[in-house]
Amino acid sequence: MMNIDTIKYDANGLVPAIIQDEVSGTVLMLAYMNAEALSKTLESGVTWFYSRSRRALWQKGETSGHVQIVKEMYYDCDADTILVKVSQTGAACHEGTFSCFSRRLDADTEQAAKLFDPDKVYNEPLAGVLYELYNVINDRKHNPKEGSYTNYLFEKGQDKILKKVGEEAAETIIASKNNDKAEILYEMADLWYHCLVLLANHNITPSELFEELKKRRK
Repeated sequence: MMNIDTIKYDANGLVPAIIQDEVSGTVLMLAYMNAEALSKTLESGVTWFYSRSRRALWQKGETSGHVQIVKEMYYDCDADTILVKVSQTGAACHEGTFSCFSRRLDADTEQAAKLFDPDKVYNEPLAGVLYELYNVINDRKHNPKEGSYTNYLFEKGQDKILKKVGEEAAETIIASKNNDKAEILYEMADLWYHCLVLLANHNITPSELFEELKKRRK
């Protein structure tokens, strides 16, 4: 475990964090952490940063679902820079590219290919709601909260989660047979929630599901 008291922050209480893909070695991005963001990163197993423009903490992938699972963390010889090796889900850059460093400075080349459409990911209301809910579920998985129903499901394991998915699917069918709009919406919401829990249980993000759906479009 890193001794966070070793880290030297700048005058604003921040330390630069270089994020690197564990498998390819690609440098994904540079961001900043304060002491709280560093602690949350160590505790949760996913990257948290401090936004200098918004002056607030933020979790990487909280909107897009493209989270970074922390594998290893290092600090340099001066203890004023952090290196975080991660397993990157989808793309690291908010513009949709795998790495934020996607443009060559010494060559006339185009930006690297985009893995997702930023407008659709950040502006589609339904996607945003699903990502927000998924991130709450994923946070409960990594940071258990007493009395949380979501934590109860994770504690009971996959069989319990699958049972609930089956139950909610059956209740959705009954609501549809009853032709009751309010009941359909209520049961469908329950079904979608439990499906997101199932995805989180397998470390699958909504973006991966969306990509699978896109493949099926004719």
